[in-house]
Amino acid sequence: MNTNFVSSLQSGLDDLAAKGTLKKLNYLASPQAARVQMEGRGEVLILSSNNYLGLCNEPEVVEAGIGALRQYGAGTASVRFICGTFTVHRELEAALARFVGTQAAMSYVSAWNANEGLTATIVEEGDFVVSDALNHASIIDSIRLAKAITKCTTGVYQHSDLDDLVAKLKANQSARRRIIWTDGVFSMEGSIAKLPQILQIAKDHDAIVVMDDSHATGVLGRTGRGTAEHFGVLGEVDVITSTLGKALGGAAGGFVAGPAALCDTLTQRSRPQLFSNALPPTVAASSLAAVEFLESHPERVTTLRENANYFRAAIKEAGFNPLDGETPIVPIIIGETADAIRMSEMLLAEGIFVTGFGFPVVPHGTARLRCQISAAHTRADLDYAVRAIQKVGRKAGVLR
Repeated sequence: MNTNFVSSLQSGLDDLAAKGTLKKLNYLASPQAARVQMEGRGEVLILSSNNYLGLCNEPEVVEAGIGALRQYGAGTASVRFICGTFTVHRELEAALARFVGTQAAMSYVSAWNANEGLTATIVEEGDFVVSDALNHASIIDSIRLAKAITKCTTGVYQHSDLDDLVAKLKANQSARRRIIWTDGVFSMEGSIAKLPQILQIAKDHDAIVVMDDSHATGVLGRTGRGTAEHFGVLGEVDVITSTLGKALGGAAGGFVAGPAALCDTLTQRSRPQLFSNALPPTVAASSLAAVEFLESHPERVTTLRENANYFRAAIKEAGFNPLDGETPIVPIIIGETADAIRMSEMLLAEGIFVTGFGFPVVPHGTARLRCQISAAHTRADLDYAVRAIQKVGRKAGVLR
């Protein structure tokens, strides 16, 4: 073994530890839910999960996965274009397209792969791709990859600054094509993209809109169809990417949805699609069941919205300063990174699991506890969480 290599890795880990940014793993011993069994901790109330609708352990969703395991086996043992496409993949993709309002959809083993596989496939030299400054890392990396492969031109506009977006598009009006990449919901802020205005800007500048709706699918809109439904523009977004690993069962997987010609092109040319095994049939089946469950139970979205509004109001009344918003992502601004991390650790001792984020994930002085609310939370859960956060905030000297 190369000892210098190992030493350099350990030095990097030691540096992270010294800065207080070394991530620690916590091991769950029960299904993802509002309350879980955590190894060495007993029962813990979860405020950091993407299980927005509580479908991770919904019996219909779980049983669908078990049924697929029996029908199709443990895995595909092949990529899609050889013999890895099962009938459940086709059924899932049809349901996803129907749900988000597009002609077609293509599933991937992760939402990261979906984003990565999309940009480099559709972009060519002479194109211009512009991205919101707070877009998810998967979007950023997908654009970097596309630039390296195709030599396309790229740009970044200030977060939700549509004047800056227009300026970037005007400066690149001679580009062969212009592509606007945005998140639907920005995960660290809980803010929503100004989608109607972005769509109008795209029309004015002959641009294509690509939106990652991972934190909005199953969350926003009256029936959970995402950011487009929230704004009443369902079916108007050119391309939507999203995840199956959050509200829709939480297992894994992602997808690209858009025109049928786009999905056919991805089948032929998208490298993560061509050279990775297909989504496991168990995951495809449980995700399909999650979509069908949500279509039959839109009240689950209503419960989520009510819970989020209740928690945001209660945490404000408790003396904290959460960012305003309409999503179940409720960032409580603490200020200093050390304080946010310390409060997160103190809350775990109180039986509350919530993650503290600081620089460089968020700007200096805006460290936060990012709370994520679920339809599975009861009002008693939320009241307990507020009391615990208030108690710990006082102990930490953050709340007076």
